[in-house]
Amino acid sequence: MNKQWIISLAILGFIFLFGFNVRPNSNIVLSSEMAQKMGLKIWKNECGGKIEGLTSWNEGEEFASLGIGHFIWYPAGEAVVFQQSFPSLLETFKKNKVALPLWLNDAVGCPWKSRQEFIESKETTEMKELRQILSEQLSLQVSFMVDRLQNALPAMLKSIPNENKKAIAYQFHRLARTPQGVFVLLDYINFKGEGISSKERYQTEGWGLVQVLTIMKGSTPETAVKEFIDSAKKILSKRVQNSPKERNEHRWLRGWYSRIDGYTNI
Repeated sequence: MNKQWIISLAILGFIFLFGFNVRPNSNIVLSSEMAQKMGLKIWKNECGGKIEGLTSWNEGEEFASLGIGHFIWYPAGEAVVFQQSFPSLLETFKKNKVALPLWLNDAVGCPWKSRQEFIESKETTEMKELRQILSEQLSLQVSFMVDRLQNALPAMLKSIPNENKKAIAYQFHRLARTPQGVFVLLDYINFKGEGISSKERYQTEGWGLVQVLTIMKGSTPETAVKEFIDSAKKILSKRVQNSPKERNEHRWLRGWYSRIDGYTNI
């Protein structure tokens, strides 16, 4: 099947990335083959490229992390602190006529109520069905992620003071003008979010894309990715410093750094 998704991204200066054919102010035409290629890379980035990595629940967290992007899914009734994206991915599956088992189609929240219950259900029919769907729908998950990126800049600009808008837009476009930068934007926003939710804060400070862009000061596309990496590490380190001690977030920092360092190899 050679289906294509037409994904509108109003960003000047996009060039070629993973087979994207781009002209200024044009739509990005993403073939299913290229979406599949990107999906495999993101899958490796987030889940080590392993089937079992598609259904995870990290220790100390209150939610499941599902799919190639570890999309968050809270159990029904659980207080939602971090932005959950798996319910929106499910809606994308439904709109694209992906065959879903009845339990998943009708789910109003993650059916596993705790990490322990989730782990104990690893080999159940439901969990195997979920992993199969997620492994088969790589391209659609990438399309879902790019749709999120499309809406990111307007949402970020709306959330910040007027005096900061020009600088944030500049840094966003600066990254978007490089092949690696497009992927960096796509991956980081999925990794740590836009940074605009007031709930995603420790000691009033966030760790999303807008926070990273805020501390970037450079001006050339050639150095944008390196500066993003350095800035993201500072933001993530600050997140860990500000985090509640009981979350023990220091255990994740090394892995986060490794993922960020991988942006140089796109």
